[in-house]
Amino acid sequence: MGLFTSVARPALFRLGGGDAEHAHEWTLNQLAKLPAPALAAMRRWYTFANPVEVFGVRFPNRVGLAAGVDKNGLALRAWPALGFGFVEVGTVTAKPQPGNDKPRLFRAKASEGIVNRMGFNNAGAAALADRLAELGPLDVPLGISLGKSKVTPLEDAVEDYLTSYRLLHPYADYIAVNVSSPNTPGLRTLQDKDAIAGLLKALAGPVPVLVKIAPDLTEPAIAELLEVCLDHGAAGIIATNTTLSRDGLAPEDQHLASEAGGLSGAPLTAKAREVVRFVHTETGGKLPIIGVGGIMSADDAARMLDAGAALVQLYSGFIYRGPDLVLEVARGARPSRVSAAR
Repeated sequence: MGLFTSVARPALFRLGGGDAEHAHEWTLNQLAKLPAPALAAMRRWYTFANPVEVFGVRFPNRVGLAAGVDKNGLALRAWPALGFGFVEVGTVTAKPQPGNDKPRLFRAKASEGIVNRMGFNNAGAAALADRLAELGPLDVPLGISLGKSKVTPLEDAVEDYLTSYRLLHPYADYIAVNVSSPNTPGLRTLQDKDAIAGLLKALAGPVPVLVKIAPDLTEPAIAELLEVCLDHGAAGIIATNTTLSRDGLAPEDQHLASEAGGLSGAPLTAKAREVVRFVHTETGGKLPIIGVGGIMSADDAARMLDAGAALVQLYSGFIYRGPDLVLEVARGARPSRVSAAR
């Protein structure tokens, strides 16, 4: 057992009386305040170079920070120092919004999972654009995840996404279109064929656009969505978002089964990997995939790459295993069977 899991994690999990969101915000604030010497020391310890080019972007290694960890880009200098080869901020919406009522973030400790119903809480696209303009370029590629503002009717969703895109695409190495969160009413209907086609047409431009999909779609629905992505110039797929299923929850965590929201972490590992495998097979490797969901070890990451992912992202695994996992995954990430130069 490493220092993080034996010392740091228990201390973090006790913060705020065990409130997961309190610990998350406290950690972000501490990372945001780290001085340059501390960042330099972390960089020397955690950085591992294994460059790869995917959808025209060069990544220093294959492991990234998933959207949802640093929604507002508060700690952007810290993530590369912790070894991440790319960072995805957001999900951000055109309009600032508080998200759903608290409590809305729960640890399923025995299952190494997380249930969340955050609801795209963020300061808005304009605030993020201001922060990125002030910060300047990062040392690693930056992805920006865009979602629909809760108050925006579904029929106006394209313009809502466009508002965020116009503000933020100058700062992004890629844009992620989040149409798969279970925590915004009606959002997942934007995965339907006509809706995603309209979105991709509107967001066509100089920055690669990827579509993030749910693990709960049927294979025929995924296949239809992939056909639209190929026809309308999507640069890739992010698979997957959180699941509405509660399969894989340990008996000690069954009290969380009735909590609304999406489940991530170890209970999602196999399902996310199978979706990645299906996407790769269905497209013949034509759409690069960022694999995310239940990557809790270097072996999980290797299996995700073998299933067809070109890159991987961490969220729950980082919460439970800490920064050592980033280094382990970066070191162990061997080339997937898909061409790394796509």
